[in-house]
Amino acid sequence: MNAIGIIPSRFASTRLPGKPLTDLGGKTMIQRVVEQARLANLSRVVVATDDERILNHVRSFGGEAVLTSPDHPSGTDRVFDAYCQLDTPADCIINIQGDEPFIQAAQINALITLFEADPRTQLATLVKPVVTEEELFSPHMPKVVVDTRGEALYFSRHPLPYQRQHPQDQWLAHHRYLRHIGLYAYRPDILAELTRLPPSTLEVAESLEQLRWLENGYHILTAETELATLGIDTPEDVARALTQLGIR
Repeated sequence: MNAIGIIPSRFASTRLPGKPLTDLGGKTMIQRVVEQARLANLSRVVVATDDERILNHVRSFGGEAVLTSPDHPSGTDRVFDAYCQLDTPADCIINIQGDEPFIQAAQINALITLFEADPRTQLATLVKPVVTEEELFSPHMPKVVVDTRGEALYFSRHPLPYQRQHPQDQWLAHHRYLRHIGLYAYRPDILAELTRLPPSTLEVAESLEQLRWLENGYHILTAETELATLGIDTPEDVARALTQLGIR
């Protein structure tokens, strides 16, 4: 199985400008992501960026990076742009978020395994059981409903299903909810098709790109993880990351 990891990384960020170059205990965030990704069963790990500062920085610590268009509307489009530049055939492409410095090799490998088990797999992503009410009701932590085969039925920022017969503070006691973890894997031909799809009504309503794929009939297989992640979006997230690293 030839799996390539591509890390989309933009310099611009409304809440944390220059986010990929943020220092986390002597290493930048993007360096930590690259180092974590290299521990997985990937043949290559490539940063896809729209900024030469990130490009040069990644190359300075021995990483591989390519410069992509600044006009891409999503990380998916940036990943495909990078893949086309690599000129290396792959069985699957893993889209690794550039603001997840604590991503684990086991999480990446879980998605690769889904493609190894069935080459017809189109798309794959990670889910994690919801364990707190904060997770359940936070619109910043999308939830996912899956069928008996582990295929995603729907993603939402609202807890689904709605339990009509129970008060909301009892929902976790009566149903097993799953949270979506934004790590994606694609078959290359499917990734090419996704970049040609226009935004869908469900995607616009929830602001979740993966709903565009479901609405157009694609199948998203899920792998479950118990490992926690910590995405970096704000200065407060940086402080939490430093604490997790044992620096604060």
